[in-house]
Amino acid sequence: MEKQYRVGIVGATGMVGQRFVTLLENHPWFKLTTLAASGRSAGKTYEDAVGPRWAMTSPMPESVKKMVVLDASNVEEVASQVDFIFCAVNMPKAEIKALEEAYAKAECPVVSNNSANRFTPDVPMVVPEINADHIEIIPAQRKRLGTKRGFIAVKSNCSLQSYVPALHPLMKDFGVNKALVCTYQAISGAGKTFKDWPEMVGNIIPYIGGEEEKSEKEPLRIWGHVDPEKKAIVPAKSPVITCQCIRVPVLNGHTAAVFVKFKKNPTKEQLIEALRNFSGVPQELKLPSAPEHFIQYLEEDNRPQIALDVNYENGMGISVGRLREDTVYDWKFVGLSHNTVRGAAGGAVLCAELLKAQGYITAK
Repeated sequence: MEKQYRVGIVGATGMVGQRFVTLLENHPWFKLTTLAASGRSAGKTYEDAVGPRWAMTSPMPESVKKMVVLDASNVEEVASQVDFIFCAVNMPKAEIKALEEAYAKAECPVVSNNSANRFTPDVPMVVPEINADHIEIIPAQRKRLGTKRGFIAVKSNCSLQSYVPALHPLMKDFGVNKALVCTYQAISGAGKTFKDWPEMVGNIIPYIGGEEEKSEKEPLRIWGHVDPEKKAIVPAKSPVITCQCIRVPVLNGHTAAVFVKFKKNPTKEQLIEALRNFSGVPQELKLPSAPEHFIQYLEEDNRPQIALDVNYENGMGISVGRLREDTVYDWKFVGLSHNTVRGAAGGAVLCAELLKAQGYITAK
């Protein structure tokens, strides 16, 4: 039997923390042993700390109900009980950065869902199918932090998953000069349900704070390269991406309408073939959470749809459709991803699997 690694969730009571709990319930490599949250929840059982705020469609696993929630700020206590942590806290960015660094310096690897360290030069921001090689920066980060085991790795913004995985193989094969992206983002991306946010019923909000900047800049860091001399990940300079982000009355699933200008002149058949054939390191390594087929292309005019496609490959796959020529750009398409699975907790779990498989996460 595969050795199981002890894992903790810091920020366990929030929506992404809850998603981590469900994804780790029967994980073959990772055993959930520790839950931590704010001082308000510390000392309570997980069942009592979450109370009526359980937002998952599946019931709370019995294995966690009676677990006593620790105070996330007691870094040494939490770190001593685990081999690594997932971090999904709701705090000011500077406080998150300090907390994650404190865990790393306590020799506890951190796989973060937060944005605080996404542009820290020696912290890899990883979409495992796209830039698995960025984890090679970790030794330089450990040297800076003065650690042997501890480090921080992060996943990208949830909305990127609906279009960056599709742009990546197209960029490799045909070159992308620029892209215009409009994302239509589910309320769970804000940690909300319709019960919490009734004003979203039958409504859209054409603003999500900070989201457009993330959507335009984070892809370039993902497409960047590790510079050993600078001990940093250097972002790519192209393609140019401009983005508009809109909150829509959907619980789970981020949709993107994407317009692309290519350097070459591909046919529709070539584009679809590139999408359907794309795979990466997670598929090569057969990581437990890796989708067997990362991207599906749907021929129907009315797909992808959230109701039909958001759970493709258990929420870890990307759905693309409506590829057609454009009168201003060259081609346009629609992408869809599950924002709390692939876009948040599931993407972080896959990242941790990659880090374990490559020897960066080890047992104490």
